[in-house]
Amino acid sequence: MNSKNGYQLNTAENDSNDETLFEQIKECASITATDGKHVIQCLTIIGEVEGHIISSSQNKTTKYEHIIPQLVAIEESENIQGLLIILNTVGGDVEAGLAIAELISGMKKPTVSLVLGGAHSIGIPLSVAAKKSFIVPSATMTVHPVRMTGLVLGVPQMLRHFERIQDRIIAFVTKNSKITNECFTNLMMNVGEMVNDVGSIVDGEKAVEVGLIDNIGGLSDAIKTLYEMIDENN
Repeated sequence: MNSKNGYQLNTAENDSNDETLFEQIKECASITATDGKHVIQCLTIIGEVEGHIISSSQNKTTKYEHIIPQLVAIEESENIQGLLIILNTVGGDVEAGLAIAELISGMKKPTVSLVLGGAHSIGIPLSVAAKKSFIVPSATMTVHPVRMTGLVLGVPQMLRHFERIQDRIIAFVTKNSKITNECFTNLMMNVGEMVNDVGSIVDGEKAVEVGLIDNIGGLSDAIKTLYEMIDENN
């Protein structure tokens, strides 16, 4: 009887843990993995990176006001030993994306990023912000100049403002990856690839070849590298 009651108690506890885990994934797109060699946090950046303006309810979004506190908590946690960032994003708000990327790049804990599907536009700084980066062969990255929506004044001051934002992105990407300023700028200003746009679409192998991403690999490769970084850190 005691054994049976004990079993029922453990089952109830497991159900409660599963519900908590589900809510954590649903609300924060994040999970703490505790069953492996090390305790790591998995953080997803998916859909559109939402900034100061709320995106359409039809869009899947990553809200920067959710991500930023999580990054601070991960960095300060005594239990979490490393961070795995999984990206499948179309891009979004430039300032929000750069803010998240700067926080990731400034973390002391081991960080690894993995690009699945795509990391387009401002997703590129987010993917290179980690200390090590991976991309699956089928993923793509769209490199293009800064775009603005809404009312844009056709004056030289506005063009210079665009250029300064673009310079910030180029500086961050080249600082946190192996790609050169010249190569990244050429990809960004390419007029021969996309019919209705300026820029380049880079697949997984090309991203590694030009130095945007460190390695071709999948989930197991990213986790293995993160574990190795944690071991070295310890």
